[in-house]
Amino acid sequence: MLERNTSQSTASVLLAGVQWLFFIFTNTVMVPLSIGHALGLSPADIAESMQRSFILTGAVCIVQAAWGHRFALMDGPAGVWWGLVLSICASAPAMGMDLGTVAASLASGFILSGTLVIVLAVCGFLSVMKRLFSPSVMGVFLFLIAFQLENTFFKGMVGFDVGGRFDLPIAGLSVVIIAVVALIHIKGKGAFGQFSLLGGIVFGWIAYVLLFGQSSRIDAAGTDVISIWHWLPWGTPHIDPGILVVSMLAGIVNMMNTLTSLTAASTLYGRESTDKEAVKSVVFTNLFSIIAGCFGLIPFGTFASSIGFLENTRVLRRSALIVGASLFIIIGAVPALSGWLVQLPLSVGGAALFAAYLQMFGTAFRTLSSTTYTPKTIYRIALPILTGICVMNLPASAFSDLPPLLTPLLSNGLVIGVLLVLVVENVVKWDRIK
Repeated sequence: MLERNTSQSTASVLLAGVQWLFFIFTNTVMVPLSIGHALGLSPADIAESMQRSFILTGAVCIVQAAWGHRFALMDGPAGVWWGLVLSICASAPAMGMDLGTVAASLASGFILSGTLVIVLAVCGFLSVMKRLFSPSVMGVFLFLIAFQLENTFFKGMVGFDVGGRFDLPIAGLSVVIIAVVALIHIKGKGAFGQFSLLGGIVFGWIAYVLLFGQSSRIDAAGTDVISIWHWLPWGTPHIDPGILVVSMLAGIVNMMNTLTSLTAASTLYGRESTDKEAVKSVVFTNLFSIIAGCFGLIPFGTFASSIGFLENTRVLRRSALIVGASLFIIIGAVPALSGWLVQLPLSVGGAALFAAYLQMFGTAFRTLSSTTYTPKTIYRIALPILTGICVMNLPASAFSDLPPLLTPLLSNGLVIGVLLVLVVENVVKWDRIK
């Protein structure tokens, strides 16, 4: 009986690891691809950067789970940095800079920002930030990130294109995938219900191939694991004062994201994240961010979206994440495996994650339920949430008159909402109003 239980446990961890693999992959693959196109890199350079991204992402997940924050939380290319880099590249002509200079300046910003955040964390700055994070701040952050992610994955799952149209057959398949994920999660008994995301992706991929043929959206022909490591591929570091300042701000915002993720994970796991674990988490994330800057990748961050994934799968074991991250490293090291995995249709991955991230809404709701809101105090969450959502829905052209370097931050509804709730929570005396 003990041997059977052990084998069942091992099989369960392996399946959960494969599920983590698809989660990590879906949240990672588009970053080096879009950054490479924005910087005008060759297909070979993009393929190599994709391999490096897979390997380093897997490595940072393992380090964090084993020695950092010690939660089953994904670390990967940070969304704040992703948006910042794409926006700066688009604004390069307005700043009078060529893409080569922009790339070199960004690499310098990655390295110096990571260094600054490590120094701040070691010097106790996290304790100051923790005092600012009330349940209202946490709830606003989780609501906004849930909206932002669901909006992104919704566009992917319906085949939304640059012309503002969606693909009806692909959208129909996506609806079926969401139903499959939800059905497995709600009706699945025992361990079966924990693999709703994996079941949705496998079903969706097979159905997509049968209906539309195999996707061939990415040329992922790379090279061996040794030759992909080019030192400073974006050029000799160059310091541009504007990019440097914005990079420092992005690094601090990313640190806020880490703290929020750890606080939410503490609630889910039923144990508090210690100050030591928080410091180690920030240090490891930014050490890998410095390494990323040296090899032509954007900085890393702890994914708060992991909370929705954990809520959906109910697999909290760190061993499952370590298995998935290890598989991701292997795939990054073997070009043939990378070439196979990147054929996963975006609509299939988007639909499965759309269903998984619905759980984040419940997490945000429970975070706010500890506080009673009246018609007067509702402003403390309604103002930042609705303002952030409104900013997210504005077209990029609405920010064209802003200074190019401030656009990435001021056009980010998540950043605006979190900064607004921090101000509202720490300036207004809500206890007196109640």
